[in-house]
Amino acid sequence: MSSSLRTQFINHLTLHRRSPKTKEAYISAVYGLAGYYMTSPDKLSDKQIQDYLRYLIEKRRLAWSTCNVVFSGLICFYKNVLNRDKTVFSIPPRPRSKKIPMVLSVEEVGRLLNSALNLKHRALLMTAYSAGLRVAEVVNLKLHHIESDPSRMMIRIENGKGQKDRYTILSSKVLKVLKEYWKEYRPKEWLFFGSNINKPMPIGTAQKIYYNAKKKAGITKGRGIHTLRHCFASHMLWNGENIYTIKRLLGHSSIKTTYKYLHVTRQQIAEVISPLDMLQEKFDANKK
Repeated sequence: MSSSLRTQFINHLTLHRRSPKTKEAYISAVYGLAGYYMTSPDKLSDKQIQDYLRYLIEKRRLAWSTCNVVFSGLICFYKNVLNRDKTVFSIPPRPRSKKIPMVLSVEEVGRLLNSALNLKHRALLMTAYSAGLRVAEVVNLKLHHIESDPSRMMIRIENGKGQKDRYTILSSKVLKVLKEYWKEYRPKEWLFFGSNINKPMPIGTAQKIYYNAKKKAGITKGRGIHTLRHCFASHMLWNGENIYTIKRLLGHSSIKTTYKYLHVTRQQIAEVISPLDMLQEKFDANKK
């Protein structure tokens, strides 16, 4: 992609207030297409673009969500930079899946948090879990987002998914740890910074912190740090919290997204008696 096309694309994404992560993903999508054909993207036909998307799906076997980001980036580029109003390339609809989110038990989360001996790492993980934050949200927290007035006790999330702001809860235990963390690390603007105190911690670093704590705790199930967000929602539901309140805290646009946490816990399953066992109990009782 020429520098001129790149500049036009960046200007468009900036004008429409796309997040840095979206900008990077969309630009990478166009570069990937151009690199595949070793030619400028403005010289490619819709058929060539469709063949590239098929390659990602069939040959590279990328996840649907990954292919959808590439597709969205290409649609944005060709419609808004190259003014191709009638693009005909597409990807198949998302496969219907009803996977239950992988959730750790309360005890497992406790072990994971306690295994993070570094104060900054423990504060990061505790904040993510206690407030149900996405990884991008926790690393982009600023000092003024922590509203610790006893009458409020909230965390403000700015420019969350979908460019939406919201409030979520601030745990008193997390606040205590954050105060200890502030005394030791003295963050300036960003609550959790990386090697540069003037920049937020990279998402990759936060993921590594989670994986290291998970390994030390001896936990093998679950995936990345987003697991803590799943745990937040599920544990609150198990404690009887209203699902509509959880929806607002998580920042979901639709209640349908929150419904996926209404799965039966393994403990609940273990407590259910099979009808065959009940029948056997009645049979034994009649024999007596």
